[in-house]
Amino acid sequence: MPDERTPLPYPLQGASALRPPAEWPELREKCPVARVTLPSGDEAALLTRYEDVRMALSDPRFSREGLARPDAARAAAGGSEDVFNSPMAKTLNAVGHERWRRMIGKWFTAKRMMALRPDMEAMADRLVDRMVADGAPADLVTGLAFPLPVYVICRMLGVPEDDRDRFKAWSDIFLNTTRHTREETAAAHRDFAAYMSRLVDGKRADPGDDLISLLLGNPDNPDNPGNSDNPDNGAGTDEPLSEDALVATGQALLLAGHETTAGYIGLTVAHLLSDRRRWERLSADPRLVRQAVEEALRFDPNGSNFGMMRYTEEDTDLPGGRMAAGTTVVCSLAAANRDASTWQDAEEMDIGRSPNPHLAFGAGPHSCLGQPLARTEIQAALTVLLRRLPTLDLAVGTDALRSQSGLLTAPLRELPVTW
Repeated sequence: MPDERTPLPYPLQGASALRPPAEWPELREKCPVARVTLPSGDEAALLTRYEDVRMALSDPRFSREGLARPDAARAAAGGSEDVFNSPMAKTLNAVGHERWRRMIGKWFTAKRMMALRPDMEAMADRLVDRMVADGAPADLVTGLAFPLPVYVICRMLGVPEDDRDRFKAWSDIFLNTTRHTREETAAAHRDFAAYMSRLVDGKRADPGDDLISLLLGNPDNPDNPGNSDNPDNGAGTDEPLSEDALVATGQALLLAGHETTAGYIGLTVAHLLSDRRRWERLSADPRLVRQAVEEALRFDPNGSNFGMMRYTEEDTDLPGGRMAAGTTVVCSLAAANRDASTWQDAEEMDIGRSPNPHLAFGAGPHSCLGQPLARTEIQAALTVLLRRLPTLDLAVGTDALRSQSGLLTAPLRELPVTW
């Protein structure tokens, strides 16, 4: 590890797509608050211990809204706006996180997601049908991991699935750190907002039973949690979101609803197949699917490659050290999830591990709103694969797998499989 006075270049890189950075154990032990240089050239403080990361994500003195301040560090190179300080993020911050989460969270409960699971599994079956018809080897990323969450979130939002390539391009730019120019990033923010604005206008003129239509306000729809006759009706009667907030909400849900989940489906399968004993144990006892998904989320070092950023609003003591006001903090969720002081056999993947309070979806009031959706989709994909392709195996060695680069996340570029 470099001298502590020398900032580490961030994000740190593992030896391969499934391996963690070699620096993590020493950072956790000797330098739990490390200086790092982000792709933008700005400096930040990197947290790698579980307790430090959990506190920084839960304590209001570490704010997400503060990342819009002029003195906050930026993630992306070349002066590009990143997802932490994008126009979308600023619009949603203006709504007020508690209000926004109260309004949107009604549609993302575990109960509602489980009701969608049969449709998810039916779609996964159709995608596997296509893979089998085309023959082995196949790329599981393009065959299943990417199209399944796109299908689900498009159905939920009432967005044309045929536009999935446009969503993918916009998502990559929104998650950019070094791959796209400032001009490309600005154009993507503008074009995506214009697309979503036209979609909202169309739903206002001809509403359906999708989430955007419901957010526009249709109290007569029995599926609307705001309807007093709905048993899932949440407390409070919030005013409808503004036009700008609706557009930003659609963008945020479409972005988060497919990109991260698609990455985790591929990575989960890759980790299970990288040691055939894991896949065979799960095949013998599919009841372990839920625990296996949680363990894959904990164990994977690259799905949340960059982590989450926070701005320190006032001098604050973390277990690992003191943070001065005005410091931008990078919380490495993946490093925290390998902390041996929290996890027994932290470097081992145990698909039966329970309990499993990992931080893959964050913690505190800003934890991922869509985590019930992501969990259900990954479980559905895995359930169908185990049933349909029990002999599934990697078509290449694990060291041949490649991650996407230049983004805040590092999903697999492809996952060649055979059966």
